[in-house]
Amino acid sequence: MSTPVTWPLWEVFVRSRRGLSHTHAGSVHAPDAELALRNARDLYTRRGEGVSLWVVPSTAITASSPDERDPFFEPTADKPYRHPTFYEIPDGVKHL
Repeated sequence: MSTPVTWPLWEVFVRSRRGLSHTHAGSVHAPDAELALRNARDLYTRRGEGVSLWVVPSTAITASSPDERDPFFEPTADKPYRHPTFYEIPDGVKHL
């Protein structure tokens, strides 16, 4: 009996017509990037909701853990100068 082949997992990001940034849409299994892109197109843009797709191997993504949220993001709390409350916005600036 043969061993089943397990294809790598790819994370799919879609840029919709109404937005400028790609958002995570889900995941697909595929043997390579080209097939992952085609599978993602067929699965996540069936109704024409996307204008651009990214597929990224799941193994290439490194993320912080929600369980470590407080210790990981705590160092930013001691830098209040990074918050926009310390800066005055000139009257002529429209988009900031």
